[in-house]
Amino acid sequence: MSTAAPEGGWRRLDPRTVLVTALVVAGVVAGAAIPVTLGLTRWLGLPAAVLWVLAAATLVIGTAAGADRVRWRRTRYRIGEERVDLHTGLLLVKRRSLARTRIRTVDLTANLMLRFLGLVTVRIGTGEQGGDTLELDPVTRAEGERLRRLLLERAATAPADGGHREGELAVLDPGWIRYAPVSFVAPMLGGAAAGAVLQISDWVGAQGEVIEWVGDRFRDTPPLWTITALVLAALVAGVVGALGLWIEMWWNYRLEREPGGTLRVRRGLFTSRSVSVEEARLRGVDLVQPLGVRLLGAARLDAITTGLAKDHEARNADHNSLLPAAPRHRADTVAADVLREAVSPTGAPLVRHPRAARGRRLRWSLAAVLGPVLVLTALGALLKPVLLWIALGCTAVLAPVAVALALDAYRGLGHALSGRYLVTRSGTARRSTAALERTGVIGWTVRQSVFQRRAGLLSITATTAAGGGAYTVYDTGAAEGLAFAAEAVPGLLEPFLEHVATPGQ
Repeated sequence: MSTAAPEGGWRRLDPRTVLVTALVVAGVVAGAAIPVTLGLTRWLGLPAAVLWVLAAATLVIGTAAGADRVRWRRTRYRIGEERVDLHTGLLLVKRRSLARTRIRTVDLTANLMLRFLGLVTVRIGTGEQGGDTLELDPVTRAEGERLRRLLLERAATAPADGGHREGELAVLDPGWIRYAPVSFVAPMLGGAAAGAVLQISDWVGAQGEVIEWVGDRFRDTPPLWTITALVLAALVAGVVGALGLWIEMWWNYRLEREPGGTLRVRRGLFTSRSVSVEEARLRGVDLVQPLGVRLLGAARLDAITTGLAKDHEARNADHNSLLPAAPRHRADTVAADVLREAVSPTGAPLVRHPRAARGRRLRWSLAAVLGPVLVLTALGALLKPVLLWIALGCTAVLAPVAVALALDAYRGLGHALSGRYLVTRSGTARRSTAALERTGVIGWTVRQSVFQRRAGLLSITATTAAGGGAYTVYDTGAAEGLAFAAEAVPGLLEPFLEHVATPGQ
């Protein structure tokens, strides 16, 4: 357990951090030991290779545990009345401090080993882009919960609830797992699995045998069917991996509104995660629909907040996700509850964009397909006629797909004003419907290329300190786009429009 101390006194991390480090390093070393042993056996023989690997493993594990022991001895933290202090380091002592009034995030994470020991990693942040973060790794779960409540407590009362309850806003429906295989993760994991098989077989010197074994299985099979079977096998592996990843990330999911105006997301099977989002920093929501998920009528809900953590681990953990892929009506309901609105602005009727925007998407999509086809055609005419048939096949298959995607992208364009929010939608492979609080807009960026000018179109971007920092209305009519921006945030764009419209100024 963490060394006890009065409030305001210095505390240490949990001493079991040394055990955690030793076990984690031992697991990594065990995973690397087999291929290393097999590799050394070629030169040293099996007994000598095993002895060398055991000696090296002992040295690595001991060194890591010793270094972590020193880190534990030299790390202490203090929760003062006004500041949180963290001191660490042996030769070069680091003294870091955060004002409690600036603290906006206290997130708890625990992998399987930490959960087994009743420990968590606590990350305390200011909620600012590039802001400082203090990490306490690890403390007991009780201490982590105490720190989260203590540092996030606010004297101010929560916003007017508008009839929206505190407590549970959403809980996991196991049926949502059906959306995992249709994400882009499945083919990526399938390709990674195929690459891993080849890499591991190369490590043990058996890559040739693996390729020969696969060749024997398809010796009498036409090449097209062979490729199809291998791709299907990789996709099956990817689907299994996607299902496992979804279970690991979203099992035990729960979205709650806590007293004082804090949204808390808890999830994770082996690695548990707890992310807190102050409603005071919430500037809207983003309804995200990857193509496969959208075809099944589902959507994921992300928070648009000021200064949500952007470190490497946060990005990998979908740090801003409030709801996994779920039926669209459920996502809209949760969005309304999160925003304390009767109806979610993400479901508001949108203004359609001019037909010239459709033409631009058709031209770009066809150019992306026909460009390589023209290269193949030229090479076929100059070198091998078979390339002409390949070009013809690519055109027959890819051109209709390009047209369909272009038309879908055009249908996905739209914008609207819905109460306190401006709404913009775009994308086809990843469709995003962002509802951004109008008071969160700090500026506008208007872009108009030569081709857009000829078509009477422009793209206008709302800049904000929240979320991705910019939300764009693509290829809207010039007059409609400027009027939309002027109405969304009165007084912000008009001076520039007047300056442009008045000659000589």
